[in-house]
Formats: sequence, structure tokens, C-alpha cells
Amino acid sequence: MADDTDPAVDEDSAADVGHDLAAERTTAPMSEFTLREAGIGFIIMVVGAVIAFGIPLLTVGL
Repeated sequence: MADDTDPAVDEDSAADVGHDLAAERTTAPMSEFTLREAGIGFIIMVVGAVIAFGIPLLTVGL
């Protein structure tokens, strides 16, 4: 009887296509960024907070 749990293909997958497998893996929080990029991110956060909290608070009073 055949064992259905055996993989049909070897361990290679399409997930590693186009990636340098020998390079050290980094994630976004570990990536370098400039003070300018941090400032832009902070401004975007403030605008998002105003939209998320400021507008609903203004409409409650009307």
C-alpha cells in the first residue's frame, strides 16, 4: 500500500526562486533607515491618528 504522506516532490519549493539563499536574512525592523525616513513615518502616523480618532471625535459633538 502506498503511503500518502510521502512528498510528491523533493524539498525544493518555488519560495526560494530569485532569492540569494547564501545571504544573511534580514527583516524590516533590522533594516537601516535614515532620520528623514523616520520623520516621514512619524508624520504619516500622526495623520493616521488624526483620521482615526480626531474625525470621529469631531462628529460626536455635532
